[in-house]
Amino acid sequence: HWCGRPRWSKLCFRPAFITLTSADHNDPQCFSPRYSRSSSFMSDAALASDATANQNVPTQSAATSAGRRGCKTDTNPSRTVVTCYGELKKYNEDGRLSKISATANGVSTSSVRNPSRFSPPWNYVTETSDASAAWKSLINVVNTAEPGIEIVELTDTYLHATAPTQSPPGLTGPAGVDDLEFILKPEDNLVLYRSASRTSVFVYPLTQPVSDQNTNLKRLNKIRNKLGWGLLGDEIVGVTVGSQRL
Repeated sequence: HWCGRPRWSKLCFRPAFITLTSADHNDPQCFSPRYSRSSSFMSDAALASDATANQNVPTQSAATSAGRRGCKTDTNPSRTVVTCYGELKKYNEDGRLSKISATANGVSTSSVRNPSRFSPPWNYVTETSDASAAWKSLINVVNTAEPGIEIVELTDTYLHATAPTQSPPGLTGPAGVDDLEFILKPEDNLVLYRSASRTSVFVYPLTQPVSDQNTNLKRLNKIRNKLGWGLLGDEIVGVTVGSQRL
């Protein structure tokens, strides 16, 4: 005997979305008090509500941390917050600065395949040809670039500083900072750099992070302008930039 489809049992155990046929309405077994449609299964409204709720809750398996490392994800029904700590140079076996993922805010000289997150290296020959002097100038300017900035690691060729994240607002503690990294390349008269927000905020249903309003790039430009340095590719007559005499 069939009571609608699929035929799970003679006693009408059917999913809530099964529509009864005219024959079912005349079958007393299909409407027995013990095995009625309403008592055995969730109502259509409840199923729809449950499905909608599941669709509206971002999960940690979403692509909000794609391309990033050492991340912690905090999710609620309206937004996802991803904070990553594993992207600094010290975590890279090749010793290079990390690229900027499409799910992060920032710019890097390593992001050569992503124009929106790439910025060219700086050349310091507009100020000096002495790499040591250039490095000292960079340290001084970074120290005073803006309130809250702090140098946390420094060597003869590497500088790591943190600065409070300006956008999106409301991020605090270790999650609410931008990481700035600089590498001196004296053999090429260049400085490589990376500036990235540790935390990305995603507002459902968007899969792109809330913009940093270019605050990472603007901070870097402010530092470079104070130094008076140029960008790799700028025309500077009579000096050597990288391996090319201009």
